[in-house]
Amino acid sequence: MPVQIPDDSDFSSFKDQCLSCEGWISRYNKGGVTVWCHEEESRTVQKLKMRIVCKDVTAETLYDVLHDTSYRRKWDTNMIDTYDIGRLTANADVGYYSWKCPSPLKNRDFVTMRSWLPLGNDYLIINYSVKHPQHPPKKDYVRAVSLLTGYLIQSNGASCSTLYYLTQMDPKGSLPKWVVNRVSQFVAPKAMRRIYKASLKYPDWKRKHNPNLKPWMFPEQNALPCLSVSELTLQRADSLENIDESGLSEEKTHHSEDEET
Repeated sequence: MPVQIPDDSDFSSFKDQCLSCEGWISRYNKGGVTVWCHEEESRTVQKLKMRIVCKDVTAETLYDVLHDTSYRRKWDTNMIDTYDIGRLTANADVGYYSWKCPSPLKNRDFVTMRSWLPLGNDYLIINYSVKHPQHPPKKDYVRAVSLLTGYLIQSNGASCSTLYYLTQMDPKGSLPKWVVNRVSQFVAPKAMRRIYKASLKYPDWKRKHNPNLKPWMFPEQNALPCLSVSELTLQRADSLENIDESGLSEEKTHHSEDEET
C-alpha cells in the first residue's frame, strides 16, 4: 500500500473526530480529564479519545512540548525509547517509539509517519504506522499498528488551552478486558495530567536547553536525513504476528492518588 502524506482534508477530518460526540461513550470524567471509548470497539482495534483543559498553558507551549523529543524523556514515563528516523517534508517525518505496557503484557513499539499543522488558533499532530526497511520489528517487542493517532490543541485565550488526544490502534494481541478498563480509568488520565504538568514547567526548561531550536516551527533547523515516501510502505496489521494475551490476569499494582483523581 502506498504511503501518502496527510493533506488539509485529513487534518480537518481528524479535528472533526476529536470534537464529535457521536459514537463515543464516556468512561472517565474527573479532575478536568475526560476519557471516551468508541462504541464500535472491536476485539482487535481500540479507539480512545481524551480531553484536558490546561490552565496557565498556551496552545503554543503544548505544541512545543509534544514535539520536543529531548523534553519528552523528562516526562513520558510510559516511553522506553524514541528517536527520529528522517524527514519527508517541512511538516512530516518518520520516527520510532516504544511503549511500556501494563504488566504482565509485552511491551509495544511503533514506526510511524508523523505530520503536523498549525491552523489558526489550532495545532494538530497526527501519525499512522509505516514500514521502513531499516527498522523492522524487534525481538523483544510486539510491533503494534497506529491506524490514526494524534493531538488537537485549541487556544482558549491568552493563557489557557484544551488538549485532545485520539488514538485508533491495533495492539496486535487479544487483550483481556481488564487492560482496556485500566487504560481508560488509570493510564490515560494520568498521561494527560502528566502532559499538563510537563507543559507548566516547559518554558523554564526550554530557556536553559537550546531555547531557539524548534525545527517543528523552523524547518531550516531540521538536521534529519531526507527520506522519500517511496522508501516507505503502509504497515498493515495482518502482516504482523498476532499474540494471545487474553488469558493473562492483572498484576495487582498500587494506583497512586494522582492516578485516581
